[in-house]
Amino acid sequence: MKALVAIAATVMLAGCASNGLSSRPSSCASPSSDQQLSLNLADDMTNDGRLYASLANLEGLPDNLVQVRLRKARILRLLGRNDAEPLYQGLLGTCLAAEGEHGLGQLAAARNDNAAAMEHLERAKKMAPTDEKIRNDLGVVYLNQQRINEARFEFLTAMELKQSDSLAALNMVTLLIYQDNWKQAAELANRANLSPKQVTDAQTRAARLKTPGNKALASEGSRTAEVVDASTNAIK
Repeated sequence: MKALVAIAATVMLAGCASNGLSSRPSSCASPSSDQQLSLNLADDMTNDGRLYASLANLEGLPDNLVQVRLRKARILRLLGRNDAEPLYQGLLGTCLAAEGEHGLGQLAAARNDNAAAMEHLERAKKMAPTDEKIRNDLGVVYLNQQRINEARFEFLTAMELKQSDSLAALNMVTLLIYQDNWKQAAELANRANLSPKQVTDAQTRAARLKTPGNKALASEGSRTAEVVDASTNAIK
């Protein structure tokens, strides 16, 4: 059975910011067609892992566009740069406040500050309840805190919101292994087409959660491979 459960789940997270649900614009000013082309090119570069090239591309766009600031913040976070935080803070009170809270939450989770990460992500969830990346990341923080029922709820919600994204399934497998529920873990791993390596990673992370004083699961913010961004795909 344990061979079957070669279920590796990399617990991935996506991002958060800080306070304020109130008066934020409901929509963003649209970039010009040329600006949108540049934004799309930057997204493609980020998804390909070309973070520096993507950032260089964004530097040719005006900083007063919140779409530009969000992408810069995401890239700087993935690069481990401290200047990501003020950019996420600057999104609070704008039409991208949820993304700002999300990014601040990701930064806090990367520092293993689960209390701050939870506050940011819970605010982000209130602003954008159907964003599966936010729900998944909040589930990761709950799991780090061993709040199993809350984590399960967020992972299942994320899985239903975007059935084609296996990110939440990876984290759910970790939770099931943590509970020694090997049968359901194996079934979910098969349904989600997780690789043997992913299954093995899930086992490692579940074991880490059971080790006293070593509760925190790795956060998405430290994985450059995740250059598939939560805002476009999985973690940005």
